[in-house]
Amino acid sequence: MINTIITGTGKFVPENIIKNSHFLNHKFYDENGDRLPKTNKEIIDKFEEITTIAERRYSDSDMVSSDMGYLASLKAIEDAGIDKEELDYILVAHNFGDVREGNIEVDIVPTIASRIKHKLGIENPYCVAYDVPFGCPGWLQAFIQADYYIKSGDAKKILIIGAETLSRVIDPHDIDGMLYADGAGATIIEARDSDAIKGVLAHLTRSDTKDHMSLLTMGRSNNLELRKKDKIYIKMQGRKVYIYAISEVPNAIKKTLEKANRDLSEVKRIFIHQANGKMDDAMVDRLYKMYKLPKPEFIMPMTVQEYGNSSVATLPTLLDIVKHDEKENYDIQEGDLVVFASVGAGMNINAMAYQF
Repeated sequence: MINTIITGTGKFVPENIIKNSHFLNHKFYDENGDRLPKTNKEIIDKFEEITTIAERRYSDSDMVSSDMGYLASLKAIEDAGIDKEELDYILVAHNFGDVREGNIEVDIVPTIASRIKHKLGIENPYCVAYDVPFGCPGWLQAFIQADYYIKSGDAKKILIIGAETLSRVIDPHDIDGMLYADGAGATIIEARDSDAIKGVLAHLTRSDTKDHMSLLTMGRSNNLELRKKDKIYIKMQGRKVYIYAISEVPNAIKKTLEKANRDLSEVKRIFIHQANGKMDDAMVDRLYKMYKLPKPEFIMPMTVQEYGNSSVATLPTLLDIVKHDEKENYDIQEGDLVVFASVGAGMNINAMAYQF
């Protein structure tokens, strides 16, 4: 029996810590272009209360997503102890490519995966490198695609990366811009032949485009003067995203566990996309209520408070932190059943059951 096993992880977390006080001198407007009536301190305090985000990380001005993805990949390859030339695929999840400081234009030709393969110095032409733009669930969707490759016998070793510089596509006059951050995470998965079932047990993906496609989009600045310029920024209908996420993500996790013939009571850790602390808590609370079970302590490791929402990078970064015992009260032991889940622009949701 061929199993899909995580053998290495790595991350790159920028050193530039951006505290909420960074936004005290910003001018915030609503979507109609009207200045928000509250003081910036009131706005920021309320933002932290709702999201739990106190700080986030921004990349250096000379660094782009492919740079961060490359550095995270080096760590994952070393952690797995593999020869980079043995990789069959490099899959890179992102949304905006190599956005450069002061230039909001998307740059994705050649692909970010091709750029990272080049930076890694891989000579093997049969190591196929391509990108997966799928909103915040992109890294997990790339993982799901990689599982299909391995289970079909098409690949034995795959590098999966999530990298993003969201700080360069936010509207500085939109309070939602305080959510976003930069970073990268990388994971090596390999085929393992075993009589025991472990690794990836089941997964599920859904795309709700009929009624929810526009909950996360690109749009003009809230500042009417900037709106005249030919630039677009990431925009979100926050309340609707919250309602959608807490309604549908728990259902996706439940269906995934059912596909795996496992019960929520067996799950030791839930790795969920780090978008908003209160929203993540609400999703997991709802999940346990669906099973009529009490929510265990230390079931869901969190990094959003200090790292913010780095989109596709949040899950692989979180996995690396826990895997290497960098978060107190959280670890992973052999045999542990865990769940991965994410939600984001599309609107897309995915979930995976995985046994270490």
